[in-house]
Amino acid sequence: MRAVVIDEFGRTPVVREVPDPEPSRLGAVVRVEATGLCRSDWHGWMGHDPDIALPHVPGHELSGVVESVGAEVANWRPGDRVTVPFVCACGRCAECARGDQQVCAHQTQPGFTHWGSFAEFVSLENADVNLVAVPEAMSFATAAGLGCRFATAFRAVVAQGRVAAGQWVAVHGCGGVGLSAVMIAAACGAAVVAVDISPDALALARRFGAKECLDPSALPVSVAEAVAGITGGGAHVSIDALGSPRTCANSIASLRSRGRHVQVGLLPQAAGDPSLPMSRVIALELEVLGSHGMAAHEYPAMMEMVAAGSLRPDRLVTNAIGLEQAPEALAAMGAGAGPGVTVVEPHRRAS
Repeated sequence: MRAVVIDEFGRTPVVREVPDPEPSRLGAVVRVEATGLCRSDWHGWMGHDPDIALPHVPGHELSGVVESVGAEVANWRPGDRVTVPFVCACGRCAECARGDQQVCAHQTQPGFTHWGSFAEFVSLENADVNLVAVPEAMSFATAAGLGCRFATAFRAVVAQGRVAAGQWVAVHGCGGVGLSAVMIAAACGAAVVAVDISPDALALARRFGAKECLDPSALPVSVAEAVAGITGGGAHVSIDALGSPRTCANSIASLRSRGRHVQVGLLPQAAGDPSLPMSRVIALELEVLGSHGMAAHEYPAMMEMVAAGSLRPDRLVTNAIGLEQAPEALAAMGAGAGPGVTVVEPHRRAS
C-alpha cells in the first residue's frame, strides 16, 4: 500500500509503498477513505510524543470500509462502513469495565502507538469494542472528523463541561476542535464567545453559532477582561481547544465563580508546563477538567444530533487532498492550520 512515512522527526515525510497490514485476531483492517489532518499529527511528526518509533505512519481520525477482520471478531464484516475513536480501548481493564474507554489503561492509538491512517489501509485493535457504524447518508469526509475533533469536542462540551442552555461558553482556539466546540455548545443553547487570532477562523466560528468573536491581538484589554465584559462576569464554561500555556491560563482566567475549565488542546512538554492560577481556582471554586476523546459506546447521542441536522460536522470540512499533498500539509501546520478541517483521501490520485 501507499503511505505517508516519517523517517525523521521534523523532516518532511515521504509517500512510499509499505507492506499491507494484517488484522490481529480481535482486530480489523480498514480501507481508509478519508482521514483528518490534525494538529495532534503535527505534534507526533515533531517528536513531541515519546512513544512514537521511527519509521512511522501518522493519522488517527479516519473513516472507511472494513477490508478484513480477525478470527475472533464477531460484529463486523468486510464491506461495513466504519469510523473509530482515536483511543482504541482494550475492553477488558477496570477503566473499560466502568465505561471509561477513553482512558483505557491498555489503549492503542492509530498514528501514535502504531502505524496510522495516512495510508491506503490501517490496522485497528479490538474491533468489537471500538468500531462505530457510519450511516450510508454520511460522507466519509464528514465521518473522518468524528473520531477525534468532533467527538472530543462533543464530550468536552456535553459530558465534561456540562453545558446547559442559557450559559456562556468561551472557546479559546478555533481550529477543528474549537470550531466543533462552538457548534456543539451553540446547539446546546449556550451563548459562545470564540477567541482566535485568525480572522478566517473567527468568521467560521460566527457562522457555526458564536455570539461574539475576539481577536486577542486586537484587544485593548486582556482576554479575560474582554470575556468578563461580554458575559457579565465570566464564562460558565471555558475550553482551551488549542493547547498552549497562554490559552490554558486565559481559559481559567475567563471563568466566573464556580465555572468549569476544560482542557482539550494538547500541552506538549516542549512548550513547558502552564502556570495555573490556583489561588483563583480555590477562591472561586473553579473546576479544572481534562477531556480525552470519547468512547465508542457514547457515539449514539452525537450521531442522533447529526442525523437530526442540529449538528453539521460536514460544514467543518473545508479542503480535501490526496496522499501526495499530505506531507507538505502536515509540515505547514507548524505555521498555523488553515481555517476549518482538511481531510486526506488516500485513494485519490493526483490529477
